[in-house]
Amino acid sequence: MEEPLDVELRKTSQFLMPPRLEQSEIDSDLYNIYPVTGLGAGKIFHGYGTLADYIQSKKTVVIDGYVGVFWERMEAELQLCFDNLGLSVNWLRTAEFFKSSDEISRLTKPFLGANDSVWGTKTSLSLAELFSDDLKKASIDNAFDINILIGPGAALSNWDAAVIYTDLPKNELQFRMSAGSITNLGLDKPDEGFKMYKHFYFIDWVMLNEHKKNLLDSIDVMVDGQWPATINWAYQKDIAAGLDVLSKSVLRVRPWFAPGAWGGQWMKKHIKNLNTDVVNLAWSFELIVPENGIVFESDGFLLEVSFDMLMFSRNKNVLGKFAERFGDEFPIRFDFLDTIQGGNLSIQCHPRLKYIQDTFGETITQDETYYILDCEEDAKVYLGFQDDIQPEVFRKALEDSQQNKEKIDVEQFVQVHEAKKHDLFLIPNGTVHSSGAGNLVLEISATPYIFTFKMYDWLNLDLDGNPRPINIEHAFNNLDFSRKGEQVDKELISKPYVLEEGDDYQLIHLPTHKEHFYDVHRVEFDQEYEANTEDGCHVLMLVEGKAVSVALANGSSTKFAYAETFVIPAAVGSYKLINEDGSRIKVIKAFLK
Repeated sequence: MEEPLDVELRKTSQFLMPPRLEQSEIDSDLYNIYPVTGLGAGKIFHGYGTLADYIQSKKTVVIDGYVGVFWERMEAELQLCFDNLGLSVNWLRTAEFFKSSDEISRLTKPFLGANDSVWGTKTSLSLAELFSDDLKKASIDNAFDINILIGPGAALSNWDAAVIYTDLPKNELQFRMSAGSITNLGLDKPDEGFKMYKHFYFIDWVMLNEHKKNLLDSIDVMVDGQWPATINWAYQKDIAAGLDVLSKSVLRVRPWFAPGAWGGQWMKKHIKNLNTDVVNLAWSFELIVPENGIVFESDGFLLEVSFDMLMFSRNKNVLGKFAERFGDEFPIRFDFLDTIQGGNLSIQCHPRLKYIQDTFGETITQDETYYILDCEEDAKVYLGFQDDIQPEVFRKALEDSQQNKEKIDVEQFVQVHEAKKHDLFLIPNGTVHSSGAGNLVLEISATPYIFTFKMYDWLNLDLDGNPRPINIEHAFNNLDFSRKGEQVDKELISKPYVLEEGDDYQLIHLPTHKEHFYDVHRVEFDQEYEANTEDGCHVLMLVEGKAVSVALANGSSTKFAYAETFVIPAAVGSYKLINEDGSRIKVIKAFLK
């Protein structure tokens, strides 16, 4: 396994995805942190030399791409190749056409919220608004053998040229952000990590995603820019063909992992090829698609593109009858919260629908559930208020705790529930909740994922030794104090029942809350189980057993290991789950109501 590279360029304990895998690693029967989709032989090209040859054949190109790419390194590596070929190059850089850093700060400030807040509002700016008019005046000089305009927004120029797009996975972008080796778009220096992330989430990513969507049909070459020292690339027509196949077959995104203040040890112990030389692992981004990518493979070479490329081009295949409602947004999220041998999550809640729309510019809100995939004997979940809750007393206790750094008796205000394997706890927006220590939570949720209003954090510090932000005001603007007493057990703890059964299977319904727009089934079976998407998308995970295969009508079959998340697009129609274990297995399925 490749060791972390260039610690000054990326700050993380996680391994960099290798540019090439051996076949034995691709065919692993264990949980695979690098799931791939084959494009066929000869479809992915490796190294700057091969890209330089392509550029030489075109003479004039624009190299557009995402924020966080090491553009100067890319230019330097290509220039070395052109020097070896004896070719002269006219380099123009979009960085030279940005408006001033002060002007960009003025334009973006209305979307960044309070200076000390971790949230802003999704921008209405377009990428073009960050550039001066001179970008469209950038000219080709035929005195040179090759002309290249490079950097984010390059395709906004008036050049009639081949378009090369350089993508960057969101996890690597954040590792570079943490190292201070990149800046936000058009700004002249890095900032504090949470401010940079806020700027990325609410401004840069919004503009760049829209730009990528508009550009998709014009891209000739797609480059994966996550390796500091090299690249892999493919023709966009081959990527588009791969995305089309994926939109009608089973797929899995590349997960990524992060430590946290309350993180545990389950993922370190059970998931192969992770760097275990970390204090803990708190999160796994199993299917948080604004930040996950899809990895294609050819001859062992890997190339990752953002999941939204699939949604931009094939959302109807993926979502079926729900495409009109959700558009390019994939609405369901799967992630792990690992507190086994760890600590308690903060006491928290999430915004109500109107609040998240009006305050943060999101379209759907953070309605969640906790599915207990594994747990220790004394594991707990905090959920709902005690029957005698007095909001003003609760608020004063929280504010006094924050001011005086004193612990409070949480159970005086919030109910605590025993957690057992395969329980499902329901957390519609506005519900007070927390996972206690000792759980591996599969969080089955609506896609929004950063809008957590922390009220009490057990006086914990983050991994850098700093207090984590507390958001009592936001929380009390959203808390639903009617979710208390007996109502909690009735409405917020799912009551499973057998929906359907046969000789060797049971289909169990785990009802979600009336406010959840998704529902949950669990199928338990000995040999095979046949299902149909009914023109909707299914998100599945094997939650008990060693392996399950998915067989499609086209004859293809894909095997998944325990705890791997996989997606069945609506266009698949019928599919068959095949038990690859010697005993009964259990598969969770989330789907849109």
